[in-house]
Amino acid sequence: MRHTRLLARDALFNLLGQGAPLVAAFFAIPTLTRGLGPDRFGVLALAWVFLGYFSLFDFGLGRALTQSISERYGRGETEDIPAIVWTSLATMGVLGLVAAIAAGVSSPFMVTRALKIPLALQGETQRAFEVLAVSIPVLILTSGFRGLLEARQRFDLTNAIRAPLSLLMLLAPLAVLPFNHSLVPIMVLLLSIRTLAMLVHAYFVTRVIPGLLGHFVIRRAMLRPVLAMGSWMTVSNLLSALLVTVDRFVIGAAASLAAVTYYTAPYEAVTKMWLLPVAIATALFPEFAATFRRDPERGARLYRRGVVTLLLVLFPLTLIIVAGARVGLRLWLGPDFASHSTVVLQVIAAGVLVNSIAYVPFTMIQGVGRPDLTAKLQLAEILPFVGLLWVLIARFGIVGAAVAWTIRCTVDTAIVFYLGRRMLPPRHASLTPLAGACAIAAALLIAAAMAPSPIVRVAIVVIGVPAFTIGGAAWLLDREDQKAILARLPFRRISPAPAGD
Repeated sequence: MRHTRLLARDALFNLLGQGAPLVAAFFAIPTLTRGLGPDRFGVLALAWVFLGYFSLFDFGLGRALTQSISERYGRGETEDIPAIVWTSLATMGVLGLVAAIAAGVSSPFMVTRALKIPLALQGETQRAFEVLAVSIPVLILTSGFRGLLEARQRFDLTNAIRAPLSLLMLLAPLAVLPFNHSLVPIMVLLLSIRTLAMLVHAYFVTRVIPGLLGHFVIRRAMLRPVLAMGSWMTVSNLLSALLVTVDRFVIGAAASLAAVTYYTAPYEAVTKMWLLPVAIATALFPEFAATFRRDPERGARLYRRGVVTLLLVLFPLTLIIVAGARVGLRLWLGPDFASHSTVVLQVIAAGVLVNSIAYVPFTMIQGVGRPDLTAKLQLAEILPFVGLLWVLIARFGIVGAAVAWTIRCTVDTAIVFYLGRRMLPPRHASLTPLAGACAIAAALLIAAAMAPSPIVRVAIVVIGVPAFTIGGAAWLLDREDQKAILARLPFRRISPAPAGD
């Protein structure tokens, strides 16, 4: 149980590291928008997006490094670790330089033709994009160093760096505004911050992987398995990004830009629930890689705990969102959004819940070295999903888009659980309890969405949340986990008063 608590601590670190920038963005973005103006802020926003896409030029080597190093430490085979690390980092550096050259060469075309940059801003944007290109190798190498820290399960270090880095990336432009409104000094400052973050990551890597500095070795043979795994992870990441954004493009083509707005606002709000499954999956990934093949029983217990934790924690939040969707949208965005987007919010919330519990088997499959399975599944989903989107949008508008998105999530989750089931020990492979709990959750969500009055919806939440949580814990957790939970309840620690007091 001590090690499980450490994993829970790691997940909490990840949650805080990812959530802190959202709070900063809430306060920083309005000031940046006013200070830079809409055109310059638009260029800055595009720069953030481009950095995210160019980070894919590491071909998944950062994630593959985490898997490979974790697996070797789990097996006690550490002699090849320096060669794997240095070979991978050297390759990532080369890939980063190639990406930087590509970005630098293509930046004149992007500025003058691909993007609608005002003529007066084109020279400044060109110089800013050149600085942006220089930051790409830094970004890619940072992902490699972060992957190595995650392989040693030092999420305290990665998030101690991630949180202030993300905050500085938002706040640094604010520090420039009183002196200069040009994008170039902002980009130079952001490059300096990223370079410092890379060096800090590198320093801690040398501390947590002993002997790395004294064994600088590059072996081409060590690269092939890591690059093969990283390539599949890159394909999976690209397809994931496509699957979660293509709905907006189809709505824009099949309906209208106003429909995109009514769909995107609730989507962006409710998908923030993904912070929790991402935090848990990030903590579980190196653990699956290190222990699943060596100790499948322990891996299966972590698998079950991860799935049950996500379901029991996120279902109450989802039920509250579904029950209060209309009132919440009216208070947040006004009655117009409430009338157009209530059902969209309810349907997508259900899809996010289903998708969230799939993070654990998805992570396990990749952690044991089979990212090709997830990539092939996502590739098979694209055309049917786009076709279903087009048909349902034509018939039901943005509600049809939400239904299509949730159907895809449900099918994807079912297949991922089936694939994961084949890797589990037989006594842990049954999906019947989880399927039963999901059926009850679906019934409660439908009842909350269709309830005729606010009083009924409140009653469903007040009764349904504790009943599902307690019943789900009793139904889905084994006796060991139930005893561990009961031992930590406050009333279990109250000693009975001595007789006569």
